[in-house]
Amino acid sequence: MTLLESLDILLFVTTFALIMCGFPVAFTLAGIALLFAGIGIATGLLDSSFLKFLPFRIFGTMTNEVLIAVPLFVFMGVMLERSKVAEELLEAMGRMFGSKPGGLGISVTIVGALLAASTGIVGATVVTMGLLALPTMIKRGYDPALASGSIAAAGTLGQIIPPSIVLVLLGDVISSSYQDAQRRLGNETPDPVSVGDLFAGALLPGLALVVLYILYQIAVAFFKPSAAPAIPQHEIGDKPGLAHVLHVLMAPILLVVAVMGSILAGIATPTEAAGVGAVGALLLAGYRLDQKRPLLIYMGAGSLVLGLILTSTFDLRLGRQTVSGLEQAMIVLAFLCCLGLAIGILESLRRTYKARTLHDVSRSTTLITSMVFAILIGAAMFSLVFRDFGGEETVHRLLSDIPGGAAGAVFVVMLVMFVLGFFLDFIEITFVVVPIVAPVLFYMGVDPVWLGVMMAVNLQTSFLTPPFGFALFYLRGVAPSSVTTRHIYRGVVPFIGLQLLALVVLALYPAGATWLPDMLFR
Repeated sequence: MTLLESLDILLFVTTFALIMCGFPVAFTLAGIALLFAGIGIATGLLDSSFLKFLPFRIFGTMTNEVLIAVPLFVFMGVMLERSKVAEELLEAMGRMFGSKPGGLGISVTIVGALLAASTGIVGATVVTMGLLALPTMIKRGYDPALASGSIAAAGTLGQIIPPSIVLVLLGDVISSSYQDAQRRLGNETPDPVSVGDLFAGALLPGLALVVLYILYQIAVAFFKPSAAPAIPQHEIGDKPGLAHVLHVLMAPILLVVAVMGSILAGIATPTEAAGVGAVGALLLAGYRLDQKRPLLIYMGAGSLVLGLILTSTFDLRLGRQTVSGLEQAMIVLAFLCCLGLAIGILESLRRTYKARTLHDVSRSTTLITSMVFAILIGAAMFSLVFRDFGGEETVHRLLSDIPGGAAGAVFVVMLVMFVLGFFLDFIEITFVVVPIVAPVLFYMGVDPVWLGVMMAVNLQTSFLTPPFGFALFYLRGVAPSSVTTRHIYRGVVPFIGLQLLALVVLALYPAGATWLPDMLFR
């Protein structure tokens, strides 16, 4: 092994060692990369000219249209969390299922799935349900481990059920890695892999996880009724009527349909759909925070829906040589929709500002987005130096020498990612590990959509695996004193097992991830 090959391995090991010691990830990635780059230049192993590519990488990151979806989806999720959607959903689902054994746990899973499809923010979901549902479940005699495990696991559904931040980040990394791998294989015009492909591919596995969680809770309630007792109907009150259920479910479901439906139908890109979601969440928050005189909010929401219908039905471009009379009328109607939507947005901004919600949401969105992009820029520096040291060739040799070919290499990568999930956040794994291993796996013929969904399911476990699972920290911070850390750790173990079961099934039946994207986009 040459000194150059030794430096790439030492760079990788040193970086992960410092990250696990608690040093800031973004600065560790960039700082260690620059330090090793300096060593390489000083010893003559690297040409300093390679550093000129760094500004282009950073510029490409900051102008990447796909990544614009990140702050939009974050804004959408935080705004919905502040608009009391979760409270109404939990109350309605609890009254509907609470009289059944295991009903509160099932309610938590259903609400977690709905929040996952409309917010995608794990921390907000876990904290909200931990504050609202956990004390009730403990008071009603639920096993603390089952209650805490159900809430933590339901909160992590936001990482696999689209729209999801992890799928946006993975989609960008997978797409660039796949394009690079195909060009090196001589294919100059490869089929693109988009975030929309990953959204479609992750939909069925995400829903399958929801079913597995519910089946587990039903099984616990059946075999151990004392762990998930039913609540007497007279304590719950009358079950909510159809009108109340529709009132509670209508807004988040319409938002999900608008965002995901526009992506899956090919009407909008994920970034455009994220903009629709952010505006829809703002309108919903404006209505929920102040329900007096909602006419302007209704006008904005109606204009948004009508505008989407017009966009998908008619050609509204103005720069054409011939525009029919009907199209001219629809263009005028679309302009009026934009005007109505602007009025609704301004009214929602006024209401959220008056309720002191807009400031908190904007601050949270800025902090989360800044963290993501800072790590991304640090990771760009790290991968640039790692590749110039020949690290990609080292990884290629290591994975190619594994018995079993592509299947063996995928198994080892999944195992490494699962173990790293005990210590690292999904963002760090996505930006550091995936760009290194994904091109090698694509050289070996692995399907990019299937690999992306497999990685997303695997990364979901990182929120539940102790000692550094973020969902565990979020829940520990809001759990009552009667729920111990041991209860939380013990409670998430079965759900980690269910996630690994879903990963195994997906590995054996890749069509679970590729069937829907192929049907919609191919």
